[in-house]
Amino acid sequence: MSKAEDNKAIVGRWFTEFWGKNCNLGIVDELAAPDMLLQYSLHAPRHGRDDIKAFMTGFRKAFPDLSFWGAAELIAEGDTVVGRWEGGGTHTGPTFSGCLSGSVPTATGRKMRFTETTVLRIENGKIAEEIGLDDGVTALRQLGLLRAV
Repeated sequence: MSKAEDNKAIVGRWFTEFWGKNCNLGIVDELAAPDMLLQYSLHAPRHGRDDIKAFMTGFRKAFPDLSFWGAAELIAEGDTVVGRWEGGGTHTGPTFSGCLSGSVPTATGRKMRFTETTVLRIENGKIAEEIGLDDGVTALRQLGLLRAV
């Protein structure tokens, strides 16, 4: 396989095993660089494997049915892979303070569903960066953290 195909395979596994319906936190140690950067507009940047695992653990406690799925084919060029996906879940768990705009109180029962475009950089077969632009306005409105004017 070409380097681009290898990188797409890494990202495909990451989307399925980390962001998918059943999160496998062991995939972080396997596919993420030790100092990986995970950055989305809704959340503070996360650095390193332990921080990324802690973030996902809290996110999935707050949204137990959280899941993300691909919305388009992955595009790869050199060390970069771009993906589009959709995701969401229902807030039935504890308070979630992972949003930059404020905390979601305990078990609101609110559902969120949104889309994202993500750019991942691969170094030596590991994900070094995952930087995404999510539809944060939609998610924040659905969670009651932002009102439409």
